[in-house]
Formats: sequence, structure tokens, C-alpha cells
Amino acid sequence: MRILFLGGTGIISSACTELALERGADLYLLNRGQSIRPVPAGAHVLTADAREKHSLKTAIGKMSFDVVVDWIAFTPEHIRLDLEVFRGRCGQFVFISSASAYQTPPAMLPVTEETPLDNPYWQYSRDKIACENMLMAAFHDDAFPTTIVRPSHTFDKTLLPCRGGWTTIDRMRRGKPIFIHGDGTSIWTLTHHRDFARGFVGLLGNSAAIGQAFHITSDEWLTWNQIYELLAQSAGASLKAVHVPSEIVNHFDRDVGDGLLGDKMHSMIFDNRKIKQFVPDFHCSIPFHQGAREIIDWYDLHPQFQKIDHHYEALTERLIAAMGRALNE
Repeated sequence: MRILFLGGTGIISSACTELALERGADLYLLNRGQSIRPVPAGAHVLTADAREKHSLKTAIGKMSFDVVVDWIAFTPEHIRLDLEVFRGRCGQFVFISSASAYQTPPAMLPVTEETPLDNPYWQYSRDKIACENMLMAAFHDDAFPTTIVRPSHTFDKTLLPCRGGWTTIDRMRRGKPIFIHGDGTSIWTLTHHRDFARGFVGLLGNSAAIGQAFHITSDEWLTWNQIYELLAQSAGASLKAVHVPSEIVNHFDRDVGDGLLGDKMHSMIFDNRKIKQFVPDFHCSIPFHQGAREIIDWYDLHPQFQKIDHHYEALTERLIAAMGRALNE
């Protein structure tokens, strides 16, 4: 298959790039060449701005593709350009949406692909929903060959699955407290990008997947308390946690709070029967305790990426102080 990835060197997409090449794809990556992740041998590189029409059209010329995957579309304007450029030039168009587009909070668990799309808290999610609606309208109106994939929280060795990033690990190692939203008992799903790739690549060129939506996630469920404890253990530190209601975090910082109210404060468990039906060899084999060790090992080998977010550091101190005052009143 001739496959085009718009993107292809990101956290999720890099593992899919490697697996698609392993399986013999004639793979093209179109991006601006700014990722820290190297392009694997065998991939054709097209350097362009996927969001600028002239740049995109010039880069792909007259080529057509069996599959086009847009990893970096976030707004209806991005999809509108994709429809203009790729209509009639691909056998399957895969849009990377988000599991945060599902009803938030969910009325029932586990979440299936039939769960309504409705997130009143987070603009990012509402934009993804609008993109999905535009593509499915194009599928129904003129058979634009759409497949929608909704990743949940997917990570690689470079991504700490906490908002503070390395700042959180640095505080742990210094014996400082960190904050966990809510009481830390909401259930979350973390998926290693190599596991995700196994399900994703199986959808490429799969005609039965056209007109369908899928989420691809691990079947391992962890509380946020467990997630932070596994990170602390991997970092050789003791976890000192202060629990802060998500609404209080949002009051102090809307940027951090939106991602909690619109996503991470709610338990999210996914039913993966649909992806397993369409891709029978899909399974997840990398538990988070292994992934946490990979992450810490990578950061320890790459100290240049151990960056401290001073804004988040200050926010943490303010939240912990506020909770201390509230508990002592």
C-alpha cells in the first residue's frame, strides 16, 4: 500500500510509522521536520506545512494514495483543507480524533463507540467532534472514504502522563509533595504507543473500516493514585501526594483545569471489542509499570529534556498551600 501520514513522527504516530514500514508499506511522511524523533529508514519524507494549501499541494504533486492519515488535524478548517486536497485521491482517509470527544462525564461505563460525543468542558474535544461530523457528512453525502480513530491517553518513553511533566518527577526526587486531582481514585486508561500501533496499522487498507469509528486502548485500568505511585517507584522516590479537587485546580488555573474537568477527573474505561473484531491480532502487552520505567530511564539518559515548568511549580505550591489552609480552618 502507498500510505501518506500527515505527521508521522509524533508520540503516537512514530510507533505506527515503524510498524507500517515493518509490514511493507510504501510510506510517505509529510511534516515540517521539527520532531525530536528520527524518521525510520525506508520512509519517504515530504517537507511541507500540512495546514497551508499551496505547501501541501506542492509537496504531494499528482500522487494518489491507498491510505491518507491526518495525525495533526484539530479543527474543522484543517478537515476542510483535507477534503479539498484528498477527495478522489485516496482509498481511505483516517482522521485521528480523541476519546475525550465521548460524553463527559460518561453516563455509563465501559465506553463503546456508540457512546454519544459530547464534551461541554473542553474546546479541544468539541473541535474534534466537529471534525468527525464534517467527515461523516462527507462519507454519507459523496462516499468520502472516512475512518475515525479515537486514541485515549497514549504515551511513549518521552511522555510523562501527568500535566506537570518532568516538574512532577523533579519534585518527587526532591522529597516535595505533588498534587493529584480529586481523591486520586478515578480510573484511567494509559496505552503504550507500540500497543496502539498494533491495532491502528491493522485498520489501514481495511475496507470494512470505512465509515466506522474506533477507539484503541489498553485493557489495563489504574487509579491516578496508582499511576503516580508507579512513577515515583520508577524514579526511586517516595510519593507525597496532596489531593486537590479538580474544581479548585480550575479556579487557580483554567489552562490546567480545563483538561481535568473535560477529561481526566472522570473515570474512563473502554470496551475494545470492536477494534479486536476488525483487527483480530490486536492486543496490549505493555503494562504501565513497564512503561513508567521506560519513561524515567529515557529522561535520565537525556537530561536536556528534564525541563522545569516554573509556572506549574508555582501553581503546585499555591494549591498545596491553599489545601493546607482549608484543612486547618
